Amino acid sequence: MEEYSSNLDVFIENTTENLDKKIEVIIPDEKIVEVLKGGKRLRPLLAHLSFKTCTQGKESDDEYQRALEGAVSIELAHSASLVHDDIIDNDLERRGEPSFHAKEGIASALLTGHKMLATGFNIALDHGKDVAKLYIDSWDKIVNGEIDEVDFNKKFFKNLSTSKNKALESYNEIIEQKTAVLFSSACKAGAIEANMSGDILRVFADYGREIGLAYQLADDLVDLAKGEMIDSVIIPLLNKLENKKIITDSLKSEEIKNLFAKHDSEIREIFFKEIKMHVKKAEELSRLDIIPPSQYKKLLNDAPRYITNRMLKEINLTI
Repeated sequence: MEEYSSNLDVFIENTTENLDKKIEVIIPDEKIVEVLKGGKRLRPLLAHLSFKTCTQGKESDDEYQRALEGAVSIELAHSASLVHDDIIDNDLERRGEPSFHAKEGIASALLTGHKMLATGFNIALDHGKDVAKLYIDSWDKIVNGEIDEVDFNKKFFKNLSTSKNKALESYNEIIEQKTAVLFSSACKAGAIEANMSGDILRVFADYGREIGLAYQLADDLVDLAKGEMIDSVIIPLLNKLENKKIITDSLKSEEIKNLFAKHDSEIREIFFKEIKMHVKKAEELSRLDIIPPSQYKKLLNDAPRYITNRMLKEINLTI
């Protein structure tokens, strides 16, 4: 694990540097470049790792550069979703800095987000109809996930009959569309860039999906552990754990935090179990014989646990 993690660190460092260079070359809009700064680049990194795994590292320089360009389109779509998320959630900070709409205004942020999507789609179009279709389908699912979350927060979380398992099931459906779909599409797109087809594309899509679910669950667990309230999951869980309906309209934030603290260990256990399950599934997929053997296949196997643990270390957890 230590050797693989070290190699993965090198891969991440080198690929991130090359992605940033590619962004400078192909994105002339200064506002878009500003939005892209500071991101973890997880989705394009996974796209490129998938590409390198499929080529076994034997691609030409032109193929490598083209794959980097395709990965930038994924980062554009992801970052555009963050700009819009911050507006919807009225979040005034992003990555420790004022969010884009807080600095530039809502109108400018909305339009810049739309421009990022158009820029990303133009890149996808240049990479063929399969990539372009994947881009459009992914964005459609992301938007549907956003809509479902808004509706969920308004209505579903106040339902007394919501069970603990049903709450987590509905929450998983939301994060699958909002988050996991883009991880899935990123890995599949990387395989397409390597001219893969058929069953191996489904394997990479499933692999990315499992990482996306594990990562979002870990991200939300960290937020919850730090005292942030996520209505779409915390209220249904508290309803079940308290065996009574909790009405957030009449409950102060401090009272909700106290209830969360009361059930902290139970909630962590629920999340942790789900996270480990998705990481294990991703690892199993990475070891399938349909994926050709290479040093990159080893990195593919290490990536799910590595990425998830980097998130969980903020609350001193490791899987």
